[in-house]
Amino acid sequence: MRSMGLRDELLKPIWHAFTALDVDRSGKVSKSQLKVLSHNLCTVMRIPHDPVALEEHFKDDDEGPVSNQGYMPYLNKFILDKVSGDFDRVDFNRMCWTLCARKNLNRNNLLISDDDAFKIWCIFNFLSEDKYPLVIVTEEVEYFLRKLTEAMGGSWVEENFEDYRLQMIREQQQCLSAWELIELVGKGHLRKGIDHQTLSMGINEVFQELIMDVLKQGYMMKKGHKRKNWTERWFLLRPNSISYYVSEDLTEKKGDIVLDGNCCIESLPDKEGKKCLFIVKCSDKSFEISASDKKKKQEWIQAIQTCINLLRMGQPSPHREARQKRKELRQRLQAEQEELERRMKELQAANENKQQELESVRKKLEEAAANAEEEEQRRLQIQKQMQESYRVELEREKMVRQQMEEQVAQKSSELEQYLQRVRELEDMYRRLEEALEDERQARQDEETVRKLQARLLEEEAAKRAELEQIHLQQQRTISQTEAEKQELENERLAKEAALEAALTQLEQLQNERQGALEQYEEVIKKLEDATNKTKSWKDKVAHHEGLIRLIQPGSKGPHKITNWGPAAFTEAELSLREKSWQEMKNKSTQAQ
Repeated sequence: MRSMGLRDELLKPIWHAFTALDVDRSGKVSKSQLKVLSHNLCTVMRIPHDPVALEEHFKDDDEGPVSNQGYMPYLNKFILDKVSGDFDRVDFNRMCWTLCARKNLNRNNLLISDDDAFKIWCIFNFLSEDKYPLVIVTEEVEYFLRKLTEAMGGSWVEENFEDYRLQMIREQQQCLSAWELIELVGKGHLRKGIDHQTLSMGINEVFQELIMDVLKQGYMMKKGHKRKNWTERWFLLRPNSISYYVSEDLTEKKGDIVLDGNCCIESLPDKEGKKCLFIVKCSDKSFEISASDKKKKQEWIQAIQTCINLLRMGQPSPHREARQKRKELRQRLQAEQEELERRMKELQAANENKQQELESVRKKLEEAAANAEEEEQRRLQIQKQMQESYRVELEREKMVRQQMEEQVAQKSSELEQYLQRVRELEDMYRRLEEALEDERQARQDEETVRKLQARLLEEEAAKRAELEQIHLQQQRTISQTEAEKQELENERLAKEAALEAALTQLEQLQNERQGALEQYEEVIKKLEDATNKTKSWKDKVAHHEGLIRLIQPGSKGPHKITNWGPAAFTEAELSLREKSWQEMKNKSTQAQ
């Protein structure tokens, strides 16, 4: 079964082709057009085409066009599930490009050829998000433009892209379609005065790396297996193979070096007049290669070793792994952003609830104030009624005022006292309301302060526990440091004692060396005396040996012939005498 990664990559060009066939943008394509599309897909992907299967699959949809959702089950079952890896990806992409470019590509004012636009379209499919309609986010646009600038030998200018990013933000545009990306590169919006050929070569290099999985390429010398001659070849490094061609136009392929986890690469010393050598060892063959210089050699060794390590770990090519990591990072940041938005909504909802509670408290306070005001009005009304009653009574008693002048004066005094008491009660009631309001506010402040104190106490307890942990760690560290200090002191004392013993031994050895030198001088003197005596003895022997010979039994072997005639000893006797003389000489040398 094909991996989901390959299926997703194949679906993107197919989506472009399907969308191009959807002329009225209704999301549906006629069955006749789908037949042609399916036949072309089967042809470029080398799958046996079964036209009857399409008719059977859509036998209930004869009246109108077929939707994309209806075509997907047929595409998965009869095409994508049967795909093997032996078809040409470039032909597949070019077929889908041919269907969609005629409708969507605007060639006005483009600085690039159709082939370069096709390569940018392929790169867009590789870097786009795995959701439809296909778009490429600004981070991937920056990644592509950065690699394109490096491929053209230029330096990346961050400010230019930041200006373009701000422009996209002002236009409320967070991503680009394939055709917008082609227009961005093809019209040179971000790099003015660019050479067309340089731009084309840069696009091709990025295309080779991202789409064709060409991690490195270049000319090197290769040693033959049969004729053992060195020939220049154009090498292409891919994640699982090294292909070599006659030239860089890739028209004549000479062979492949299949890489796996068991391969290894080693540097070789210069030989046969070739420098910068290295060897690639595979399970069946080994390949000796010569780079142009040491830098190229090191780059190729590192690139090939990286491919071997990735094969051993079962990981994809570096740019595919980097693309996956960038997507995972964006997904993680998006999840964090969504979580932050969710928390903001929760805080906003909690704030709204608090506002509602405060509004409810405010309404209750207003109702209480209104009730108090009504009570005050009622009290004033009663007071007015009482005053009116008193006034009526006073008028009624005017007739007997003179008779009851003392009583009236007394009643007036009591009335004045009563009114004063009423005013005092009113003032007291007003102050009581103010005190109640202050008490409610004080209770709210007390509750707030109590919560703050509780939180501060919890933080203080946590800090105190953390400080206690740090104190314990410091105590353990101090104890360990004291032990290490004592151990270092003992080690220093031991080294000092060893140094003193070594100095004593050195002094003793110097004394022994002095004695040995004196003995050596005596032996040299004795040797000189012995040499002089031996020399005089040799002269005497040489003088008498020609005149006197000992009479001994003759040997049957051949005799030595000297200047004075036959010798008195044989060849064997001479060897014994030489051996004896050599032993004496060795003993004399050892004694010295």
